[in-house]
Amino acid sequence: MKKRFSAAIAGLGMCVAALAGAASLPANAPARHVLLISVDGLHGSDLAYFIEAHPHSTLAALARHGIDYGNARTVGPADSFPGLLALITGGTPAATGVYYDVTYDRSLSPAGSDCRGRGAAVPYNEAIDATAAGKRDTIDPAKLPRDPRDGCRPVYPHAYLRVNTVFEAVRAAGGYTAWTDKHPAYELVQGPSGHGVDDLFLPEIGANYEARQAAPVNGITASLARTEAYDDMKAHALVNEIDGLTHDGRRRAPVPNLFGLNLQAINVAQKLYGYRDADGAPTPGLTQALEHTDRILGRFVEALRRQGLRDDTLIVVTAKHGNGPIDPARLHKVDRNELARVIDAAAPGALAQLTVDSGALIWLRAPSATAQVAAALRAHAAPLGIADVLSGERLARRFPSPQQDSRTPDIIVMTKAGVIYTKPADGKRMEHGGFGNDDRHVALLLSSPRLAHAGRLVTYPVSTTQVAPTMLAALGLHPTALKAVVLENTPTLPQVDWLKPR
Repeated sequence: MKKRFSAAIAGLGMCVAALAGAASLPANAPARHVLLISVDGLHGSDLAYFIEAHPHSTLAALARHGIDYGNARTVGPADSFPGLLALITGGTPAATGVYYDVTYDRSLSPAGSDCRGRGAAVPYNEAIDATAAGKRDTIDPAKLPRDPRDGCRPVYPHAYLRVNTVFEAVRAAGGYTAWTDKHPAYELVQGPSGHGVDDLFLPEIGANYEARQAAPVNGITASLARTEAYDDMKAHALVNEIDGLTHDGRRRAPVPNLFGLNLQAINVAQKLYGYRDADGAPTPGLTQALEHTDRILGRFVEALRRQGLRDDTLIVVTAKHGNGPIDPARLHKVDRNELARVIDAAAPGALAQLTVDSGALIWLRAPSATAQVAAALRAHAAPLGIADVLSGERLARRFPSPQQDSRTPDIIVMTKAGVIYTKPADGKRMEHGGFGNDDRHVALLLSSPRLAHAGRLVTYPVSTTQVAPTMLAALGLHPTALKAVVLENTPTLPQVDWLKPR
């Protein structure tokens, strides 16, 4: 009894301390809470199409109380890691140092090594998961690259990030934070401090099995129904947080000042079913996923209203990335092995890391091989579906030079619209990870009853990097608390003006 009483007092003390921290945010801030929802794959055109076809939907209601940025772009390459980091740091890969979920770093040493060698693959996806029973939603440090400059210690994803996150900024100001995502590797959101998120929930979704021949019978992403169930599970965790509980519902906790999650059903439906035509009319399977996601958003809005928090909460609906091609007639699959063969023929043994989806990132063991590999790729552009090859000075105009930065790819391949590097026999209809419009044109909707320009459509270009400083400003914090915002001079989103408090 004494132990239980002591534990209860300790728990109460932590809760009071957390509540006191949350109260230290500026009292006159436009919002007390910001809810960030990344609906992977959601294009701006999807949002417009769905609202027109479903005028009584949750998304339509959010738009009536919000600002729709119809010309928003995520960063390139349009992968989940750089896409999420754009939203939570305000930076592009040039600032964050993160180009994809699987990359390469010339200054690190391979997993399991004694750090005598330099140059290591950095796989921050399901490949680093622990496999022991009861630990499968955690990271196995033995699978991580090692840092010879830090005692050969494993490099966790959060330590790989070069700039801080909005979660760190909010927590440093006394706020309470929470985030839910799809792999343990998304502990990345903790930021370099390793302590940005108070309540972190990272249930493993598994590999990308969408329409693959070798998909296991229970693979979540091989089935829209299983992916929807997975999203429902994560949505339940977020409703718990709105209700003043931890994500698992086991303890009392403050309602987070900054929180959110990633939803996957639309991403999976796009890859499984695609679109009906070039205009973006959804197939029945994609329509089902859109409707299911809208119902989840409805649960969040209802929970906020139930707790009397809707007026105090800014909701952000966007996406880490889109998917392409929207036009099914443009789909063209190229075997990644063909790309690797051209590289190897041009410079045998030079390839260190090849990361592909709707584009390709290439790291070489010897920089001297860059020119001949780039020339070989250009010579085989037609069969490899290549639109452009960036290397040398042209690459350095967009990103730090690979001669000066250990992480920048030596070569970036931009593909023609519709090209995916995958096995031709796989049934996948769409993918992301490139620089094209279908990959980068994403939905971006801000919604709050206190926004002055409710119902407005902004048609000029904006970037998802502008979400991070906008979220901080909504909570009454200065956007320059984010290092990437300072480095890249990232502005807040336009036309976000607030009504005076009643």
